[in-house]
Amino acid sequence: MTFRATPEPPHRHRPRWRHDLVAWWSRRQGHAPPGTSRSPAADAHAAGAPETTAPETTAPEATTLWRMRTTVRDEPGTLAALCAALAGHRVDILALQTHPLTDGTVDEFLLRAPEALPSNGLTDAVAAAGGSDTWVERADTHDLVDAPTRALTLATRTALDAAELPLALRQLFGRCTIHSVPAKSLSGRSLDSTPPAEGVLEETVMRLRDPSGGAIIIERPYLPFTPTEFARARALVELDARLGPRIPHDGAVLTLPEGNAITVRRADTGDLAAAREMHARCSSTTLGLRYHGPVGDADRYLAHLLSPRFGRTLAAYTASGRLVALGHLLWDGDETELALIVEDEWQRRGVGGELLRRLVAMAAGTGCESVYAVTQSANTGMVAAMRALELPLDYQIEQGTLVISARLDPAQAPAPAPAPESALPLPVPPQAR
Repeated sequence: MTFRATPEPPHRHRPRWRHDLVAWWSRRQGHAPPGTSRSPAADAHAAGAPETTAPETTAPEATTLWRMRTTVRDEPGTLAALCAALAGHRVDILALQTHPLTDGTVDEFLLRAPEALPSNGLTDAVAAAGGSDTWVERADTHDLVDAPTRALTLATRTALDAAELPLALRQLFGRCTIHSVPAKSLSGRSLDSTPPAEGVLEETVMRLRDPSGGAIIIERPYLPFTPTEFARARALVELDARLGPRIPHDGAVLTLPEGNAITVRRADTGDLAAAREMHARCSSTTLGLRYHGPVGDADRYLAHLLSPRFGRTLAAYTASGRLVALGHLLWDGDETELALIVEDEWQRRGVGGELLRRLVAMAAGTGCESVYAVTQSANTGMVAAMRALELPLDYQIEQGTLVISARLDPAQAPAPAPAPESALPLPVPPQAR
C-alpha cells in the first residue's frame, strides 16, 4: 500500500480536547483529584495550634521508564480513560505523541512506572481502558528528549554528513533495520530496486527512493509503521536529496613512530581515482587478504565502499598527497563491519592501527554495540591491530576465514591520538579543485 503526503481534509482536524487533557495531566499535583475540604494541617493553623513538620522518612519509590504504544478509538474520552487507568497504577506520563489513522489513533507514551509494576501489568491496565495492539518496551534517559528536539537534531546531523542518513533513520524509529540497496549490482546489472518517488509503506516495511540511487529499506517486524512515521522518514530523505553529496573534509595530521607525517580524513567517491591508483601499487597478496576474491575484481568494490550511504571511510594521505590506506566502517543491517587496506610499503608502520582506532571510536559514537572484521587467518597484521584495541574480542574461523568481533562500550571506546598543533595542509578532495 502506498501512502501519499497529502494534507488531512478539514473535517478530519484533530479535536482540541486531546491537547487540553494532556496539558492538564502534566500540571496535576497528585494522582487523586483535588478535594474540597481542608487538610488537618490547615484546620490546626486556623485554630491557632502550632504547626509541626514531620521529618521525611519514606524513601522515594524506585521507578522504571517504559515506552508504550497502543491503538484507541478516535472518540472523546478514550485518552482520558487511558490516563485514568495509568494513574490508578501510579504511572506518570512524561510524553505523548499521537499518530492518526483512518479508523482510530495510535497513542505513543513515555512512562515512569513503579519498578514493581511489570510490563504485563501496564498492558492489562491499558486493555481494560480500551487500548488494543499494545506494545511496551523499556526506555532510557535518552528517550526523555521531546520529539521535535530529536527530529531537529537528526536533521542537523543529516545536513552535515550524508553518511548520517541511515543512522538518523534508525535513531528516529528505535529498533529497526536499515538496508541501502544500490540501483545496480557490482557487475553493472540493474537490480530494479528503485521505489516510486513517493515511497511505499507496507505495514512493517518502508521503501524510499535513495537520492544517490537505489533504495533505502526500513524494517521493523515487531511493530507496524504509521503514516506519521512514514512522513517523517520521507522528510529526512528529501532533506538529504536537496543538499546533495557532502561529507566533512576536516582531518588530522599524525606523526608515525618513525617520524613520517600522514593526514587522516574522511573520504568519499571523490577519492575514487586515488584509491584505484593505490590498488595498482598493492601486491596481489594484499588485495587478496582484503577482498577475499579474485584480485582483478578489487576495483569494482571501490565505488560502493566509498559511498557515504553505505558507511564511513577514512583515508590516509602522505604529505605529498599520495593515498596509502583506506579504512571502512560499513553499515550492515543491524551490525557494523570494519575493513582496512594498507599499501604494502606502508604496512607495519602504525597506519592501519590508527585508522582502526578512529573507526571504532566512530562506531561507538553512533551507538553501535559491536563491530566485526572479516579477514583470513593468515592476516596477522589485522589480528594484531584488533587486539591492540584492548576491547573484548570473539573469534570465529571456518575454512580459513576469520571473523573477529569486538564488543563496544561508548565510555571505553579507544580514543584516536590528538592532532598536533602544527598541521600540514590537508589534501584537497578532487571534486573541490
